[in-house]
Amino acid sequence: MDLSITRADHGDRTVVRLGGEIDVYTAPFVREKLDEQIHAGRPDLVVDLSDVTFLDSTGLGVLVGRLKIARTRGGSLRLICTAERVLRVFAITGLDKVFEIYSDLESALDASEADDEAQGQARGQGQAPTPPAATNSRG
Repeated sequence: MDLSITRADHGDRTVVRLGGEIDVYTAPFVREKLDEQIHAGRPDLVVDLSDVTFLDSTGLGVLVGRLKIARTRGGSLRLICTAERVLRVFAITGLDKVFEIYSDLESALDASEADDEAQGQARGQGQAPTPPAATNSRG
């Protein structure tokens, strides 16, 4: 099996770094590792594909599935990818429009923080004002 998987926490985000080939044989291991993070309450994921040399449709399916699960749990799944061969797979399938793909870890983490700030502001603006306390006055 030509696959390496490591993880590191960066604040509320978990970075999962993959290396080697993600195909029909290795995709189940990728699914398992990403699911472990999501089910452990860490749905904000950055998946680093910088060292991935091959990605087939099975691997794409795993990433799409984990993106959906992360979103249903209030999280996100961002990708880091610079390899033209792998980027081409996302472009051909149209998944480059579905995933946020960054060229480095710092950019992916900065985008995550910016999203958190924007969501916090939106929540603050979207709340209905608190009604004044009811008074019992007889007049």
